Amino acid sequence: MIPRIYVPGDSGALALGAEKVAKAVEKELADRGIEAKIVRNGSRGAYFLEPMVEVATANGRVAYGPVKPSDVKSLFDCGFLTGGYHKRWLGAPDKIPFLAKQTRLTFARCGVINPLSLDHYKAHGGLKGLQNAVGLAPADIVKQVTESGLRGRGGAGFPTGIKWKTVLETTADKKYIVCNADEGDSATFADRMIMEGDPFVLIEGMAIAGIATGATKGFVYIRSEYPHAVAMMEKAVEVARKAGLLGVNVLGSPNAFDMEIRVGAGAYVCGEETSLLNSLEGKRGVVRAKPPLPAIQGLFGKPTVINNVISLASVPVIMDKGAAFYKNFGMGRSRGTIPIQIAGNVRYGGLFEAAFGMTLGEIVDDIGGGTATGRPVKAVQVGGPLGAYFPRSLFDTPFDYEAFAAKDGLIGHAGITVFDDTADMLRQARFAMEFCAIESCGKCTPCRIGSTRGVETIDKIARGIEPEKQIELVTDLCNTMKFGSLCALGGFTPYPVMSAINHFRDDFKPAPVAEAAE
Repeated sequence: MIPRIYVPGDSGALALGAEKVAKAVEKELADRGIEAKIVRNGSRGAYFLEPMVEVATANGRVAYGPVKPSDVKSLFDCGFLTGGYHKRWLGAPDKIPFLAKQTRLTFARCGVINPLSLDHYKAHGGLKGLQNAVGLAPADIVKQVTESGLRGRGGAGFPTGIKWKTVLETTADKKYIVCNADEGDSATFADRMIMEGDPFVLIEGMAIAGIATGATKGFVYIRSEYPHAVAMMEKAVEVARKAGLLGVNVLGSPNAFDMEIRVGAGAYVCGEETSLLNSLEGKRGVVRAKPPLPAIQGLFGKPTVINNVISLASVPVIMDKGAAFYKNFGMGRSRGTIPIQIAGNVRYGGLFEAAFGMTLGEIVDDIGGGTATGRPVKAVQVGGPLGAYFPRSLFDTPFDYEAFAAKDGLIGHAGITVFDDTADMLRQARFAMEFCAIESCGKCTPCRIGSTRGVETIDKIARGIEPEKQIELVTDLCNTMKFGSLCALGGFTPYPVMSAINHFRDDFKPAPVAEAAE
């Protein structure tokens, strides 16, 4: 049997040198006259071990990492093609503690399979959900998704089944499925990992959504900063179309569904669903007032399901194993699993898929290993640039939509950014306002003007100009933005600002003036 060597082609792994490692492996094989197949898989998400090279042996896969090009020759000398020991030896990938502790449902194949091999996808459980769906009535599919408790993984946490039901029950000559892959939050990379490591699961999820709602066309809207994801999705769609997963007869059924990839120009606000629709239609990416809801009047004025990548990629496992199986994971109204993306000043950065319910402290300290600098953790921002900053006193908060909301926080897209005790929270609050000012589409006054005034006011606090009065002004400004903005960009900017003020008040006090020398 020809040896198979897995070297990730995932963007994160490439940024850490995976391409150079792949070329070094290829050269070493040629120099030694060894015939082997190099598979460019996705990443398993343990980025602190990337580039992680794996080899398929008679006893299963063996991993090595993080591998440098200079390690490759010694790897061959140590017999790594048969799992030989080397200083980079990690053993069986699924036994690595960071990966072994996870509950992988949506990401079960990510980093395991060849992303563009449909045979590999099917061999690891792919297409079972779609095969089940084509034999069901649309209402029964919607019921299954609703009963699973799946909620939008893009940030809002809206029940997926309710959105699908609305589109199903709305009469129209054309309906659409739009996948929001405009992953713009800081510390988020779950969407990208799926698109680059297991694109067929997204295609399968979109096809199921189409059959469930009567939609016959789908679009994946990907940010321009994701060129590798765009290329992978375009190739995967072609493979799926040729194999009959897409087209006029999905898997030989009477159901028609096809899809296209579209690239956004990089505006953060286009992660908001109505701005995304405007951009997709070729218009300026500005927020639309609601109603009408996109489920009633969305893309090109037609009923439209807009779901995040992870929401859609979670549907196949639900349709394969059933609603009860999926709902068995999680807590409260937060059911299933969530891909937590751990980043910032952290020792073990990466993607950790787990059932809802772990505490923030467990995620940061036990899974993330604390800070990379070794200094104490000062704050953790959950939910991207619009998420609240949580101090250690809130680390007992369980990862659950309602639990975070009760503490004036939000889960968002489940990105976590860790800060050590050198972080200046006044600067972080200013950054939130500045980010909003730069990224605002400009349609509503609270967001457009409020964020600019916010930057100016926080600058006055930094200069020691009536700080308590300025804090009162910022608080009032945040209240106006929270309740007066058209979308979450202006509406959620108060979360990082007010949490920084409330939990780290000392950072907003004027710096003591040194006494003049006598």
